[in-house]
Amino acid sequence: MKKKIKCPHCGAEIEVYRNPFPTVDIIIEVGERIVLIERKNPPHGWALPGGFVDYGESLEEAALREAREETGLEVKIKCQFYTYSEPTRDLRFHTITTVYIAEAEGEPEGHDDALRAQLFHPEEIPFEKLVFDHSRILADYLKWRHGKGKFLARKAFRTKIPRC
Repeated sequence: MKKKIKCPHCGAEIEVYRNPFPTVDIIIEVGERIVLIERKNPPHGWALPGGFVDYGESLEEAALREAREETGLEVKIKCQFYTYSEPTRDLRFHTITTVYIAEAEGEPEGHDDALRAQLFHPEEIPFEKLVFDHSRILADYLKWRHGKGKFLARKAFRTKIPRC
């Protein structure tokens, strides 16, 4: 059942849609290691840095902001990796995330809603403690990074950020 409200300007009935929330996640490479954050808020566990896109903000701007807010790192986006949209990827609500691969230098520090931020070699990633669908995202990334995944061979459309 669709909800209807009255327009405050003209009084006409308008339908209110329930839409997914756009989010971004960032795979930050520091040499051969990647950054994960330990979440301060539920669901607790390890995650890629990321979060919700603010109104009026591009996906790329949101990725840079979230990386800076949660890790203290200034990152350079290398490419757009993939978009994950499984409705159950976040049990709180339906989110759609666009994942970016970025690079940075230095040691991350947990800020904002991250208890801490830490660098992990691929073999050290705590897959069993990752929240949301971040274990799938990182598994896809590692396959792609080591040439074992052929997905993502697409042309970039109207973006300055190259696709992987």
